[in-house]
Amino acid sequence: MRTFAGFPGGRLRMTGVPDLFFSELLPAIDDLAELKLTLHVIWRLARLQREPRHLSLSELEEDGVLLGSLDPEGARGREVLQEALARCVTRGTLLRLQDAQGGQVWYFLNSEQGRNAYQAALRGEVQLAGAPSGQPVRPVVERPNIYQLYEQNIGLLQPLIADQLREAEATYPAAWIEEAFRIAAERNARSWAYVRKVLERWAREGKDGGPPLERDRTRYIRGKYADRIKH
Repeated sequence: MRTFAGFPGGRLRMTGVPDLFFSELLPAIDDLAELKLTLHVIWRLARLQREPRHLSLSELEEDGVLLGSLDPEGARGREVLQEALARCVTRGTLLRLQDAQGGQVWYFLNSEQGRNAYQAALRGEVQLAGAPSGQPVRPVVERPNIYQLYEQNIGLLQPLIADQLREAEATYPAAWIEEAFRIAAERNARSWAYVRKVLERWAREGKDGGPPLERDRTRYIRGKYADRIKH
């Protein structure tokens, strides 16, 4: 374990963190990389001199302190960063913008100041770090993956269920999966068995008047799950 010698005496530079972080956001974060990234972004944005305050993906990928924190072994730093960024965007801690060609990505803290900067960037009123002058940007909405949807709507993920979720994610459209979880939550039927039945019915009968999914894409799932314990 790497030890810490303590904060030195004298006047130290401080970074402000909203109280709401400790009372609402911190209890909800269950991933260490997401927590580290959230605090690191708050720290870096507080030190920026430019306006509006934002960070580009390339700036984060080149941040040795951040990558070393996310992956001390040094082999998967950027991969862990991408996963943590996706979690922060899905949770709503960070707002993400991407240019029209999909090359540049920028992040804003979801605070009043950050939201105003995000909207100004959308309107083309501000210049973003690394962006060609006058190039439009567009928002990118991160879809939560099926594992996040399960944990948000049902509970702690178990290995047996993880296998089923992986197979379902490869079979059904992402929009169907999101809606099926939403329906289960609205009807207080928070179980994977219920979500799966909704998806299988849509695949068999079609959804919203659309055609059913190809038979080969769903037949094996019904047989594979038939003898498993319901959750």
